[in-house]
Amino acid sequence: MRLTNSSRPAAMLPVLAVLALTTLSACESSRIKQTQGYIVDETLVASVQPGVDNRASVEKTLGRPTWASEFDNGEWYYVTRNSSQLAFLTPKPTSQSIIIISFDSGGGVTKVERDGLDKIVSVKMEGDKTPTLGRDSSLIQDLFGNIGQVSSGGGPAGSSGGTGRDGPK
Repeated sequence: MRLTNSSRPAAMLPVLAVLALTTLSACESSRIKQTQGYIVDETLVASVQPGVDNRASVEKTLGRPTWASEFDNGEWYYVTRNSSQLAFLTPKPTSQSIIIISFDSGGGVTKVERDGLDKIVSVKMEGDKTPTLGRDSSLIQDLFGNIGQVSSGGGPAGSSGGTGRDGPK
């Protein structure tokens, strides 16, 4: 059987379809997956008990926190974030775990809680310029805008008959 010019595009459709599906599946599997922060060991986290443990025992069990509260030293935070990124695009968080350990004034554990992905805040940048208040002016106006604004003779040491800093002339 010999293919004519009119039947070649129809014969190429299955080949093109297979190539397209292969390319799409390769793109999906080539996502960059990343884990950042504290690596959670559920057994160790479950061993921290309110009323039993203190700061020293929590640090010995879980290690140093990702960060501690700034003002009252009442909470430690252990944060893990998993994200996925396609090629050069911005990474998108897929999961997040926050373990919050609260301490009383004596350093004893009062509670252990968990939070997740709902605590992520998306901050959108304004653009390539920072908005400012005031008038818009060009560089030329900034450089030469004061010409003619300062008069000669109207100042404290001027000769307009006024009083200077040291009194009348």
